[in-house]
Amino acid sequence: MKKKILMVSPECSPFSKVGGLSDMVASLSKQFAEDGCQVKVFTPLYSTIKRPKNMQKVMDNLSVHMGLGIEEYASVWKAPLGKAEAVFLEFNRYYDRPGIYNYHSVSYDDNGGRFSFMARASLEYCLATGWIPDVIHCHDWTTGLIPVYLNTTLRNTPLGRTATVFTIHNLQHQGVFDRGVLEYAGLPQSEFRADSCESYGALNMLKGALYNATKITTVSPTYSKEIQTPAYGCGLDHVLRFRAADLIGILNGIDTQDWNPAVDKRIPANYKVGSMEGKAVCKEALQKKVGLNRDAKAPLFGVVSRLYDQKGLDLLARIAKPLVDHMDIQLMILGNGEGWLEEAFRNLTGANPGRIASYIGFDNDLSHLVEAGSDFFIMPSRFEPCGLNQMYSMVYGTLPVVRRTGGLADTVEQYVQGSGRGTGFIFDDATADALYNTIGWACSTWFDRPKDITAMRLNAMTRDFSWKNSSRRYDQVYTWAIGTRSLGF
Repeated sequence: MKKKILMVSPECSPFSKVGGLSDMVASLSKQFAEDGCQVKVFTPLYSTIKRPKNMQKVMDNLSVHMGLGIEEYASVWKAPLGKAEAVFLEFNRYYDRPGIYNYHSVSYDDNGGRFSFMARASLEYCLATGWIPDVIHCHDWTTGLIPVYLNTTLRNTPLGRTATVFTIHNLQHQGVFDRGVLEYAGLPQSEFRADSCESYGALNMLKGALYNATKITTVSPTYSKEIQTPAYGCGLDHVLRFRAADLIGILNGIDTQDWNPAVDKRIPANYKVGSMEGKAVCKEALQKKVGLNRDAKAPLFGVVSRLYDQKGLDLLARIAKPLVDHMDIQLMILGNGEGWLEEAFRNLTGANPGRIASYIGFDNDLSHLVEAGSDFFIMPSRFEPCGLNQMYSMVYGTLPVVRRTGGLADTVEQYVQGSGRGTGFIFDDATADALYNTIGWACSTWFDRPKDITAMRLNAMTRDFSWKNSSRRYDQVYTWAIGTRSLGF
């Protein structure tokens, strides 16, 4: 069965992006469209989006019925996304501003209204055009009210039989707002209860989705288990255990056209298994570009990440100077986030010229060069729902140093010393000492067992991280959800 699939997401690459969510939405959509499904991605038209030349306006007066008797009118645009279609919601009061969720790390105080409006507008679009999907795939808290709408106010519309699949990309972000947002959204006040949208006296959009979605997924199998425990459940572990039969962990894939060292146009030399000379060229180019000493023998450890507590990079900041002093390694950090951590890496760069480099911000071309030019890649995450950079790294023959959590545990295979088996170096404790010792292990392997490094690179580069396997799992979940919904659940 070739399905009609509506993806609803606050971001979609290449149009808008904060993190891996946008890549996942775009890649999965393109994969399903390539397989013959009708796929549309509904997302806001932010003022920061660079409009492609082939973008077309399709509606100028989409009527969006909110609560409190409010009726808004929005415009709708479309553009190709591979063989899928991106559908953009233009509503300047909510989306004509810098940033998607926040500005200078401060969340917009009307995010409850902004994203309940997006949720309702996506459904109004389907009803207005008569395009009724078999399944609506909802991504993260911003879409959390969609399953609630379909179980309440829109149950007796043509959308009433549409199944919903809700993907948790990061349980830490739940969309918690004042109760008044529920009234603005036009949802029954009876949904403000513990087994729907209410949480500690506030509206919790993600919790509403957990109780109302037909099926729930996370972006890795290990994360789906972790979030059912108090340690990782962010206060909702009891809900996730309640829905455990409908909770499925599916590992994200990566875009193997964009991330492929054999054809990557963003790096100075291409390379592949059996012809690795280009990797050394990329390392020298990276060292030159960011001001590191040009030294082929020194192991270069790269980081491309948001600089937040979740990512554990404060641990790296604490040990960076001892690392370069005692292990003769180089560090390159690319990312931005919390101001104090940005400043820490700036200071480390200034105090250790030629040995530590940093670029505070984001540069897509530089991110590819860091992946290609580094020998190792550091991801000491306290939790990691999936993670993409460890997969990018392995494809580029860059061996990851990771903490055993979430998608990192599912994708990186532990090195077996002296055998050449494995694809990276894994540690368990979220401590600076554990990270220091594991980087030391990688470093000693680099200097003392170079044949193992070569073997591990081969192991890593031949792993299949494409979306083909993951899309088959999602297709199975969609089929289950459609079947369940057809029975009236």
